[in-house]
Order: sequence, then C-alpha cells, then structure tokens
Amino acid sequence: MKITKLIIKIGTAFLLLCSCDGYLDRMPDDKVTEEDVFTRYEEVEKLVTDLYASAKSANKPLIYLNHFGSAAISDECSASNHESAIPHQFHIGNYGPSQGMPDKSSCGQYWWDLYTKIRKANIILEGIAKYDTPDNPKDGREGDLKRRIGETYFLRGYLHWLLLRAYGEGAYMDHVVEPGDDMAYTKESFHTLVDKICADADSAYDRVDASYSGEFFGRVDKGACLGLKAIVRWMAATPMWNGGALPNDTRAFKDEYTTYDPVRWMAARDAAKAVLDAKNVNGGIRYSLYAPSNMGEDDFKDVDGSANTNNGKVRERLWQMFYNMDAIQQEWVWFVTRDKDTGWSGDVLPPSQNGHARQRPLQEQVDEYEYIGVDGYGYPIYADRAGSDGYDDGNPYESVERDPRFYRDIRYHGSWYGGTQLNTAEGSDAVSSSYQETSSHTGYYLRKLYKDGWDKNKGSHVINGPAIWRLPAFIYIYSEAVNQVSGPNQEIYDLVNQVRERSFMAPMPPAVMNNANLMQEYIRRERRVELFYENDRYWTSRLYMEPDSEEELTKERTYTGANSWPYAKTLRFSHGMKPVEDPNGKIVVNGKNYRMERIVVNDGRVFSSPRSYFWPIMQDELTRCPSLIQNPGW
Repeated sequence: MKITKLIIKIGTAFLLLCSCDGYLDRMPDDKVTEEDVFTRYEEVEKLVTDLYASAKSANKPLIYLNHFGSAAISDECSASNHESAIPHQFHIGNYGPSQGMPDKSSCGQYWWDLYTKIRKANIILEGIAKYDTPDNPKDGREGDLKRRIGETYFLRGYLHWLLLRAYGEGAYMDHVVEPGDDMAYTKESFHTLVDKICADADSAYDRVDASYSGEFFGRVDKGACLGLKAIVRWMAATPMWNGGALPNDTRAFKDEYTTYDPVRWMAARDAAKAVLDAKNVNGGIRYSLYAPSNMGEDDFKDVDGSANTNNGKVRERLWQMFYNMDAIQQEWVWFVTRDKDTGWSGDVLPPSQNGHARQRPLQEQVDEYEYIGVDGYGYPIYADRAGSDGYDDGNPYESVERDPRFYRDIRYHGSWYGGTQLNTAEGSDAVSSSYQETSSHTGYYLRKLYKDGWDKNKGSHVINGPAIWRLPAFIYIYSEAVNQVSGPNQEIYDLVNQVRERSFMAPMPPAVMNNANLMQEYIRRERRVELFYENDRYWTSRLYMEPDSEEELTKERTYTGANSWPYAKTLRFSHGMKPVEDPNGKIVVNGKNYRMERIVVNDGRVFSSPRSYFWPIMQDELTRCPSLIQNPGW
C-alpha cells in the first residue's frame, strides 16, 4: 500500500480526513510505501517524533486557544478584544454543534483534531506489529524501538485524556479504522475510558525508562506514565463523575456518575502516591520541590542580576522555578518547552510597556491569595479574623502581607516592575471601561511567568512552560484523596505546607488537622493559587461542579454588587478593582494617595447548566455517526 493513501483515507466517523501535517503525509506517493517506512527504525522514529509534536501542540497552556490561555475563559482572567475576541465568544456562548467553535480558537484540541492524532498513534502501533520493525541499529541504543512503542502508548492515552477533559464521554480508538468498517460507534462510560487510558499508561510504563537526562530529557518516562494515571483517577473521583448530578442530564452513563463511590478516591490516592514515590534511573526519588537554599527570603534579584527593582516583592526563587533547568528536572512531570515566542510579552505587558494585556486577572482570582496572620498562619482575606489582623480592602495588597505568590503573579496599582511603578489611575495603564481597550478593565495585569527585568523591545527571551503537570498537582491530589477517604492527618498537612514553604508562604492553621471540610477548602484554594494560569482552573471548576453547588448558588442569590464578596463561583460574575484618589488612602503613586474600590467587570459572560460543562460535538460528526449522543444541553 502506498503510504500517502494510508494516511489520507477516511478514518472514523469522527474525522473528515486525517491530518496532512505529519511525516507520512510528506512522503512522495510514488516512491515510499508503507513497508518502506515500517521496516526502517529511523523512519518509525520520525513518526513518533511527529506524534509528540501533534500531542503537545494540542495542550500548550499559554496559548491553549490560539493566542489565549484557558485562564481567559475561567474565573482567573478576563480578556481583551484581540484575535477575534476568542474568550469573549466563549463567555457569551457563541459556539455550538452547527456553527462550530469560536473562530480561530482551535490549536488542535477539538474532537476531530484529537481523533486524527489518535489515529496516527494507532497507525504507528499497527505498522510496527505488522512489519516487525527492527530496533535502532546504532551502538548503545538497544531497546529504542521498545521505548518508541511505549511512548506511542502513552501519547495515545494522553490524547484520549485531552478528549475526556473537554467532552466527557467518548469512544476509545485502539485500532485503525478502515473505509467500509462499521461506523456505529457509541460513547463509552467515563470510567471505562479512564480504565483504558490507565491500561495504555501501564503499557507505556513497562517499556520506557525511569527517567532521562541530557538530549533525551523530556521524553515520556515512567513518571509521566504514573502522572497520567493519577490525573485521570483523580478526575474520576471528583463530583462530576462521582456522585454529582447535572440538571437535565443526558450523559449516556449518568447512572454510573450520580452514585458516590469512595473507592474512586482510593484509586486516586494510590495513583498520586505512586507519582510522589517514583524513582529515577539511579533508584533515588524522581520528583522534588524546587527550593534552592541560595535563593532565600531576602533574594529579590532580577533576571539581569540587579536587585530589588520590584521593591522587594518578587523573590527570585518564585520566578526561577519556571525557567531554571534544575527546577524543570526536579518537579515537571510532563511539559511543553518553548510554549510561546517573545511576542507573548505583548500579551501580558501594560500599554506603558508596549503591551496590550490580552489576559487580565480578575478579582475572583486575586481574592484567593491568602494573607499571613499575626499568629504566623495563612488565612483567606474573607476570613472573620482578617479585619482584626489588619486587612484593609482599601489597601488590599500591602495592609497585610499577602501570599508571596501573589506579588509574583499579579501586577496591581502601586506595584513595581523594573524600577517603575504601575499606575492604574492615570495614563495609558488606567483602568478601562471595556475589554475592547488595550488597558486592563479589571485593574490588574499579569506577571506570572514573566521574568523581572525582561524588556519587550530588547527581545531575545524565550517563554517556557508552564508545565502541563507539576509535582504540586499530585501533592494536592494525594492530600485531597487521603482527606476524602480517612480525613486529615499530619502527613498531608505537612505535604501541603511544603509547597507553601517553598513559596515563602505561612503554613495552614493547625485547625485544619481536625476538620476535613476546612482541609478540603485549603487544598482547593492552594491548587487555585499554585496552578494559576497553568491551564487548570477552567477544568477543575467544572469537575467540582462549582457553578451548581448549593453554597455558591446561595452566594449568587444574595449578591448585591461588587462588595458582596467572597464572590459566588458560578462563573457568571466578573470583578476587579480601581483606584480612587483619597487623601486618607494608603497607596501612594506619583505623589497621590489612593484607596482601592471594587468594581463590576462587564465582559458578558454566561454559564448555562448543563451545556457549559462540556464542549459540543459538531453536527457533522453526529451525522456521520448517528449512534453517538450529543453532550448535555447541546
């Protein structure tokens, strides 16, 4: 069979044509056959390399939606009008089975894209088996074919995970579908899909090395396989798939989901613990938190080696953890490097620094950064004791010491960068009234992942990360699972505090040791803060069904305006802060005194249950495969 024909044949009911960007598609039809490719190790290696690129391009955290991250369609950030206002189209629900997804939003992560990539994986596995592909002929590289097979199994499972995350139920494709095959595919249970993803992860685990270094660092290793299992087991334990009920629920296997099963939390616990206990190739612990002793409490060095141009707010360790190679090797479980070129600078910088602030942090996110109480423990700013500890909502950033990660992640009125103070009261960076303007309509600008001292006009810097999965995510999964199964204990209290301590944040109060609900609250808030702007919050809020939680709906029913905080996590509100000139204000910028005032941000967002929980399957796909069931609400 000629190799081009192998690739471009009609695949499953989920595809129009297979992708035309892979290695196989580039081969001349009149010169290379299927046999030519799969009887040569070096050609198979090229196919696997292409599959890596396809899989990783579908989940780049910084540009998940073309030039926007998923933060802009969650309650982490609002967004500007750039690039066809993709997040705004999501906010207002301007997409559906017939009209498609928002224009220019796809980065290869939609239903048809993912099944195309899955088909590539199956072609590789079947081709190797059919033609008995030989091993790498290079000296010292024995076993490379086995590794490539393992990587392909992992990537197939990983691509199904991406599908699972966005669409919920689906069909697991473990073979190449040929023209003329029966197209009566039906959705499988979420839990069945999880089991199959775990099976692929196990197949990969048995074939890949414990860890890699040097030129091979970044390939699938055993830790990544364990990470995939932990992520999907955790998802299966969350309310969406374990005891939760959607309004007008049409999920094919909803009866499996509405009954709570503690065994699912046990499985998540054990899978996450396996990640924490993973070994490297030398038998030592594979993962550890990045916390070099030479970057301590008082180290505020900028990227250029200058000190304290951020006014002593952003500690070097906290921005280096996303760029230092030791950090990446220590705690990044699965990742994409060089996620975005230097043009990303303009996405985050304010207009005064030649940026257009595509993504603007919301007050909803800002409020989740705790403060350090007078007793030396961390508390939310909406805690009953916050006022007596000195918290002032008119001076919310420095009346008390906030979590150090806040100063790294968020630029606010009066904050310093490179020796320059941000002014959101006057000038080009002033709080705007609309998402359509280049200045922030929330009063905040992004800082996370941006190195102090970077200058957009000088260029030459590279945006790495964030990781797809970092060690803290698995610490939270394990801690939450233990808490769900048997309640809080010293082990998980210490584990969560280790992440906080690495970031110079105060520990959780001892009271969480005796209160499972309070422990859950802290773990969830920790996750939101630590993983801010890392393509997590959009998915997590839905897994926990926060928009339909009775607690959050009660907050929404009693909402009276911008000062009704903490805000309901129903994803229908947006808020920010603006400075108001006040002679008694505690924030001084350009010789003027200000206090902060909460504002409502109008970015038009809606959340409609159950449709907003899942992405729609396009009508063309349903027409080709009528046995499929559309997702709820669509």
